[in-house]
Amino acid sequence: MFGVVLMNDWSARDIQAWEYVPLGPFLGKNFGTTVSAWVVTMDALEPFLVPGPKQDPTPLPYLFENSIPSAYDINLEIKLKPAEGSNYDVISRSNLKYMYWSFTQQLAHHTVNGCNMRTGDLCGSGTISGPTKDSYGSLLELTWSGEHELELAGGIKRKFLQDNDEMILAGWCEKDGIRVGFGECHGKILPASQE
Repeated sequence: MFGVVLMNDWSARDIQAWEYVPLGPFLGKNFGTTVSAWVVTMDALEPFLVPGPKQDPTPLPYLFENSIPSAYDINLEIKLKPAEGSNYDVISRSNLKYMYWSFTQQLAHHTVNGCNMRTGDLCGSGTISGPTKDSYGSLLELTWSGEHELELAGGIKRKFLQDNDEMILAGWCEKDGIRVGFGECHGKILPASQE
């Protein structure tokens, strides 16, 4: 692995809800992906290695990591600016160290059955949620699949994103006066074409 970026693989939940039984997500995930401004190399992230979460049951031997630090202490933040609002609200704060499977475990599992990886391939880790409600990594989790509304500044509420809403994902590491950032992963929901 060369490095890490922030990535938002946007989800069309209305389409995804229809197609995930029995097929799994496909059209609900294939329309747009936003990536942060630059790649942070694995060398730059090495000082931020930390032990990952306890894995129970013990992973299969090809995924077992002997308790070596394999997670990264990367602060993550999600901001939402609703179309009718003028400011961004922080709706989640999490950390990559909560991710159950490490990058190396994900890569090993991806390739164990012969799937090729090539220079330049981009892999997504999936949603990174923390242990508390304010650290859930997606709007779907934050609103409990749309059952609860998310309260934003000015009395604005959301269950799902709406046209012209904007999202920013940010990530950074900080230790001993050193800060490594990823830039922002910024996107805006545009209305469907009327053509």
